Amino acid sequence: MPLRRLALSAALAAALATSLAGVASAGPLPLPPLPLLSPPDSLTVTVTGSGNPEAEGSWKLTCDDRPGGDHPAAARACERLAGFARAGEDPFAPVPADALCTQMYGGPVTARVTGTWQGRRVDARFSRANGCEIDRWENAEPLLPSVRG
Repeated sequence: MPLRRLALSAALAAALATSLAGVASAGPLPLPPLPLLSPPDSLTVTVTGSGNPEAEGSWKLTCDDRPGGDHPAAARACERLAGFARAGEDPFAPVPADALCTQMYGGPVTARVTGTWQGRRVDARFSRANGCEIDRWENAEPLLPSVRG
């Protein structure tokens, strides 16, 4: 058995030496491609049915080197989104279908968020139809306006 291992080790060493010799004679290896830069986060937030003129409307938000767009809380919204990204959380994921939610109603307000975040397309809808949806909404503040009654 030890002779068999020795023969196998010698064969592997010879194959490795041949491979390395071929690489050395081929010249320098090419540089890896530069990483693709993802576009800045760019979202449109539309809120309806709140009954509060300050919370109603449609705003653009961009988060890059500095916050942009006409979102009323752009800097805080970008900070919140960056926090989700650092934590590996998806603020746009819907409430799971099998979630047990309290049957409390937070009003008829709805929001839709579309655009790109962390290099992927977003098309998320928010409401305050039950406890889970209210929690999801409030977790996304200040991207979504505070509409507590």
